[in-house]
Amino acid sequence: MFWNAIANLILILLFGFNGLAPRVNSDVRLITLSPAAAQPEIRAPRSAVLSADGRFFLFARNADEVQPIASITKLMTALVFLENNPGWEETYKITPDDEVEGGKWHLFRGEEVTMRDLFYTSLVASDNGATLALVHASGLSEADFVSRMNAKARALGLARTSFVDPIGLSDKDVSTAREVALLAQSALKAPEIREATTKSTYEFTTQDGRNKQIDSTDYLLFDPVPKGLQVLGGKTGYTDQAGYCFVGRLQDASGREVIAVILNSDGKNERFRESKYLANWVFNSYNWKR
Repeated sequence: MFWNAIANLILILLFGFNGLAPRVNSDVRLITLSPAAAQPEIRAPRSAVLSADGRFFLFARNADEVQPIASITKLMTALVFLENNPGWEETYKITPDDEVEGGKWHLFRGEEVTMRDLFYTSLVASDNGATLALVHASGLSEADFVSRMNAKARALGLARTSFVDPIGLSDKDVSTAREVALLAQSALKAPEIREATTKSTYEFTTQDGRNKQIDSTDYLLFDPVPKGLQVLGGKTGYTDQAGYCFVGRLQDASGREVIAVILNSDGKNERFRESKYLANWVFNSYNWKR
């Protein structure tokens, strides 16, 4: 323990001022930054890369600056819903109270769907109306649901993360790149969230027989040339104030995994390109020893 603590101190002194905070994990492996590693060149103003086990950050740039996170909010909504799920096969009928502006609508007034279909539509398509319906289906008021989201953030140690709505339309739904990575690390432990966020397409039939096909907003799931990276879950987000955002769990060909965060990118596709770039930079720049 003593020598691990000394090693941690040396690493922090060497790399901490560049926004990097590697740590020694004595239980699993030693990860050190290669002396020849150059700083990655990305345009997104806020970003971070977290080890998949959540124990240390391998890259951080302005990672503690607070900003809106748009639909990444839905990861927390999903976590709170799982704690208040009335049952996957229970049904819910879409009402006028579920209609909300912003984004593409996949479900319409009067359609009746299962909780599972609402959940997947919320996460796969980032559908705002489906997300609001999911909240209403939980049996909680919107105010109580948001209160539980904030309580969950505190429980996860996310001191700079807070929510005022369960969708992400409000620019008062805020976090940091560092805390978004930690939120995603926790959310993707849930098999239901992990499964939903790895589907490029989700198909289902409403209770009155209407067929639905829901396409993911995560374009990495459609990438024909993943360059050795596999997407193990993630979430997109966009508002004018948040910019284009993405958090994703990525795995390389050797099985190493990281969680990459890009906030306030200036392009819909740029956030995915820079997420892959950062993940590859980490995999190529660090010495991973088992």
